[in-house]
Amino acid sequence: MNTGQNMIIINLEKYLNHGYLPVDEKLNILVADDHQLILTGTVKVLSLNYPGANILTAQTGEEILFKLQSPHKFQLIVIDLSIPCDSSETAEISTGINLLKTLLEKYPQQNFMVQTSYVRALIKIRHEIDNHQGGFAIADKRLSEEKMLMRANLALHGATYTKDIKTEIEWKPEWLDVLRLAFEESLTDRAIAERMSIAERTVRTYWTKIQDVLGVYPEDCRLDGKNVRIQTEIRSREEGLID
Repeated sequence: MNTGQNMIIINLEKYLNHGYLPVDEKLNILVADDHQLILTGTVKVLSLNYPGANILTAQTGEEILFKLQSPHKFQLIVIDLSIPCDSSETAEISTGINLLKTLLEKYPQQNFMVQTSYVRALIKIRHEIDNHQGGFAIADKRLSEEKMLMRANLALHGATYTKDIKTEIEWKPEWLDVLRLAFEESLTDRAIAERMSIAERTVRTYWTKIQDVLGVYPEDCRLDGKNVRIQTEIRSREEGLID
């Protein structure tokens, strides 16, 4: 196993110890892809990097919906866009897009990684992705195993990574409020939540959206929360978003 993969495992342990994932909760992952070779390969890579994880698979939209009705709570769903509704149909990108849109609406706090060769198609549901409260990362199938695992790790811990489909910077007023309160008034996330009358979890979700728009990703900052926040402030001042 190379150094990059070792770093991912170390960081997973760090997040477990800091409460991002319940220590006593078994890691459940659902991987969906209609190509058996890719499905098998993805499961193998994830198994090596998340030892002990319970990994289920699906090859159709029907299977995905069925697995989501099981008692398992999935910490991560890895899904391809080109997927058939059921075993009698052929894989279509439109099927995957519509399915993902439904899942984002039905499971607003679920962590997703979309692993696909049709990344640009996700622009069609950019609004739903921006409003999603759970982790969401995009991984082109041409990425190396190390980069794919890094994207999976980001999604698993609630981060957003949509650099591949960004067309222009779009800011929401509440994101700007978070920046101002954090960097101009030096408030903590808890204090920001109280000032804005929202949940602290919502503040953390806003941070992942802000960092995604600014192009500040934990994978570029060694997954160190302090460094990510510092880089976010620097980029915010460069863009003139805060004084």
